[in-house]
Amino acid sequence: MGGGGEEGNNLEFTPTWVVAVVCSVIVAASFAAERFLHYGGKFLKRKNQKPLYEALEKIKEELMLLGFISLLLTITQNGIIRICVPVGWTHHMLPCSLKDKEKEESTKTTSHFQTFFSFSDISGTARRLLAESESENEDHQPATGEKLCARKGKVPLLSVEALHHLHTFIFVLAVAHVTFCVLTVVFGGLKIREWKHWEDSIGNDNKNETQPVLEPTVTHVHQHAFIQNRFTGLGKDSAVLGWVKSFFKQFYGSVTKLDYVTLRLGFIMTHCKGNPKFNFHKYMIRTLEDDFKKVVGISWYLWIFVVIFMLLNVHGWHAYFWISFIPLILLLAVGTKLEHVIIQLAHEVAEKHSAIEGELVVQPRDDHFWFNRPHIVLFLIHFILFQNAFEIAFFFWIWVTYGFDSCIMGRVRYIVPRLIIGVFIQLLCSYSTLPLYAIVTQMGTHFKKAIFDEQVQARLVGWAQKAKKKGQRGDNSLSGQESSRAGAGIQLGSVFRRESASEDNVIVPRNDGSE
Repeated sequence: MGGGGEEGNNLEFTPTWVVAVVCSVIVAASFAAERFLHYGGKFLKRKNQKPLYEALEKIKEELMLLGFISLLLTITQNGIIRICVPVGWTHHMLPCSLKDKEKEESTKTTSHFQTFFSFSDISGTARRLLAESESENEDHQPATGEKLCARKGKVPLLSVEALHHLHTFIFVLAVAHVTFCVLTVVFGGLKIREWKHWEDSIGNDNKNETQPVLEPTVTHVHQHAFIQNRFTGLGKDSAVLGWVKSFFKQFYGSVTKLDYVTLRLGFIMTHCKGNPKFNFHKYMIRTLEDDFKKVVGISWYLWIFVVIFMLLNVHGWHAYFWISFIPLILLLAVGTKLEHVIIQLAHEVAEKHSAIEGELVVQPRDDHFWFNRPHIVLFLIHFILFQNAFEIAFFFWIWVTYGFDSCIMGRVRYIVPRLIIGVFIQLLCSYSTLPLYAIVTQMGTHFKKAIFDEQVQARLVGWAQKAKKKGQRGDNSLSGQESSRAGAGIQLGSVFRRESASEDNVIVPRNDGSE
């Protein structure tokens, strides 16, 4: 049985109606959850929301992983509690001090004896307990892990109750992570959708331009509003002041209409110059949906972080308090960096040109991002959301399982800042950092595959695979010019196997002519 050290009747002496009722409830709840996810997936497919459907599939994978962890803990429970270790091994690196444990045990003992001696028939109770003990010995029931280790003068490696609590915490952590990711993307998406009227106004302006301009106007670079807002003033002549300005900018008006119009034009002139009416807002929404399926899962390195935290959660270290600053520092660093990328784009234009003919066009480049890799920002946001969910899930799990006054909960002066930091991270990431990420990371050298709709993506991938197969056949039968064409087909096929390369300008040729 999975109960191990738990007391009570086993399945042999449990009423069948109890077993049937419990099984019915569990199966009905599980089936309802499965049907809910199934019909949710069908709804997303019907609405052509493939990225969100893939995110839902990712959630199903996480649930399957949780089910496997649950099954593994249940199967190995009896084996784990029968692993005996010396008593001295369990006196080190405790979440609570031994004094707290002795105080709790003394409280339970006092309560037990008060209850015991409240009965009038003390001798009858004693005789009954003695008879039950003798009956238990006569039945020769197998010893639990605690009794088995006690005979050896040792203690179990992990008790049944501790295993149950660990099992519960893993489930709560996964649910909290998925919930906070969904909330972040939903609220961040609402903020980004507010920019749609900017896109619509740009489209309306393009339609109203019926009268062609014969000669483009030449404007001094410092007269452009984007340069005045992002380059001149504080931070113009000092890199340090520029970073300070970027730090505070993320808290108010992180993205203005002027920023949106300028970055949109820079993207279109770099990646799709032949389509000035390109819907940049719809492209951003598709890329955000694509990225959502990456952040909603719990990757292996995040589980490593959980294990490290469990190791460092030692009494007196207040690890849960100090670790709560990690996502806060990372979030502020990411927001500052994204704001500074916009300043760098303005700084680059202002340094290269004294006057600009026509509209101001920024040049997207990977050089503006950490290690020339814009996707590092997504990795950091993934870690921030998970770590924040971990902090909040850990708090509520301790509260429900052990109580607010538990020694593992810690002191109030450490609890309140953790909760404030968690709420602040959630709000800042939803309303500032995520919208910043959605638009600024488009300022890389390569565009993302979401620039095409799903049908075009499927056709391009199929075409590349056919070109690869044709190229492989050509390598065996052709030579010279045909062989070189086959090599080109193989190279194009490899492009579509790598997401980063699929975003290259091999698919959509750039026009690097005069701006």
